[in-house]
Amino acid sequence: MLPILDLTQRGHAGWLDALDVACRDWGCFQLRCHGLGDDLCRSVLADMQRFFALPYRDKLDIERTADNPWGFYDRELTKNARDWKQIFDVGPYAAAGPFAGARPRWPEALPGFRETVEAYYAASEALALILLGDIGECLGVSRGTLEQEFGKGHSSFLRLNYYPPCAQADQHLGISHHTDAGALTVLLPDEQPGLQFLRGDDWHTVQAEPGALIINIGDIVQVWSNDRYRAPLHRVLANPGDSRFSAPFFLNPGYDTVYAPLPGALQGGAPRYRPINWGEFRAGRAAGDYADLGAEVQISDFRT
Repeated sequence: MLPILDLTQRGHAGWLDALDVACRDWGCFQLRCHGLGDDLCRSVLADMQRFFALPYRDKLDIERTADNPWGFYDRELTKNARDWKQIFDVGPYAAAGPFAGARPRWPEALPGFRETVEAYYAASEALALILLGDIGECLGVSRGTLEQEFGKGHSSFLRLNYYPPCAQADQHLGISHHTDAGALTVLLPDEQPGLQFLRGDDWHTVQAEPGALIINIGDIVQVWSNDRYRAPLHRVLANPGDSRFSAPFFLNPGYDTVYAPLPGALQGGAPRYRPINWGEFRAGRAAGDYADLGAEVQISDFRT
């Protein structure tokens, strides 16, 4: 069972120890009393259902492209296999980097949708940065050291996921097994189970605690920690009878960020990774979302 942390314990004795254990043993945890607000979370889930219920033609009007990753898409690949899902991605305007000129796209037929999504984006981003700062303290760096990579020019984004019922659920996955490429993911789930994390040799289905968020670290934190924290392998099952919705916020740095094991995480050992440029890594991973390009780029490609 995933660890459950309570954000109201932050600042109290034992908080950083509990966070360290959760990141080290699982790479993920549920977070209760997170402060995002029940009304906002309910509004996001409701607006997701409104959006994905739009006529297909209306969603295609704001389809994302290889040059602009923000918008609707329903043919994404993970591990070279097509996901059983539809998505809507929203992120910042990009002035530079592999997606220079990219702008968010919004459905015209849903009044209030943009306002709700932008409010949830801002709240998720603030929470993710708080957690990242605490993780940095666990790894021996002062507060603000890691967060500075996520200021102006960052590439964080919010994804709205819709997993339709699948009559052949035993032959498909909502999303194939993968790790998240960025630093940290903040996930708002609905009540329908489907998300699984691999621990040891077993897949563990998350039974979402009402009102809680699901947090997992990504590849960047694994590199920073020099493998003290491992980005968890996870997947989403298809369901033959029920729809499922979720909203992950992916905390990603600026495209020019170069990340490598932190000195405080080496503990006298050698770094296990060469420096990685996020813009190049992100572009390679995103390209694999559109076409079967062979093996996806992974941080393991940068092991020393």
